[in-house]
Amino acid sequence: MSIEAKLAELGLSLPSAPQPLGQYTAASQAGDLLFISGQLPLRDGRVVWQGRVGAELTVDQGRQAAELAALNVLAQIRQHAGGFDRLDHLVRVEGYVASAPGFLDQPAVLDGASGLFARVLGDKAGHARTANSVAQQPGNAAVILVAIAQLKGV
Repeated sequence: MSIEAKLAELGLSLPSAPQPLGQYTAASQAGDLLFISGQLPLRDGRVVWQGRVGAELTVDQGRQAAELAALNVLAQIRQHAGGFDRLDHLVRVEGYVASAPGFLDQPAVLDGASGLFARVLGDKAGHARTANSVAQQPGNAAVILVAIAQLKGV
């Protein structure tokens, strides 16, 4: 089943790939690797999930923020690779979670993104991951994801 068909089966639709918020590119390719700049939980140009997990947001809300950021990662892959046919697999995902002092469940929050990737990409979803805690992020975003994908046919 194609990735587009899998998205439809899951009732998901990809947004247009978000534009960078500064003077950088949303994705940069080096050889067969596509480096995707930080993706926020944006929908229609606005940050949907704002605040710190463990204070203003629950772990479940943080997971939802990570899922939305993951959809934006996929939108960047689709745009910059010309679709999903060239996607070999996700290599690495870095997650940054705006966290309240003492909050230690960043991996559980980022499981929202990893779980979405697994449901949509299947065997192309396997990735190394790191979870980071930060005090505050641009746009007061709860989660930011940075990703590296390997492409075929390069």
